[in-house]
Amino acid sequence: MGENNTPDAQKTPRPARFRGAVLPIAALAVVLVGCFVAWSNSQNVSFGWFAYAPLSNEPFSGSGLAFVTPGTQAGLAIAVVGLLVLAFWAGYRIGTKASSGKP
Repeated sequence: MGENNTPDAQKTPRPARFRGAVLPIAALAVVLVGCFVAWSNSQNVSFGWFAYAPLSNEPFSGSGLAFVTPGTQAGLAIAVVGLLVLAFWAGYRIGTKASSGKP
C-alpha cells in the first residue's frame, strides 16, 4: 500500500510552512525597523571649527563632513542584525534542501 507514494504526493502541512516563514518575516521587520531608526535619527551635526591653510591664505571650513550620530549607529546595527538573520536563514534553507536531495 505505501510503496506507491511519491515525494510529490507528500505535501508539507500548512502550519509547518507558516512556522518556516516566521523567521524571515521577523528578520525583514527588524531590517525595516533598523532602517527607520537610522533614517529618523539622521540630523546635521555642526561642530563650529575651522582650519587655517597657511599656504593658500584662506581659512578652510569643514562643510559637508558627515559624522554619524549614535542614533544612526544604533539603527544601522539593528538593520545589520536583521540582515545577518536573513543570511543565516537562507543558508540553512539551502543546506537542508541540499542534504535532503530535493532540487
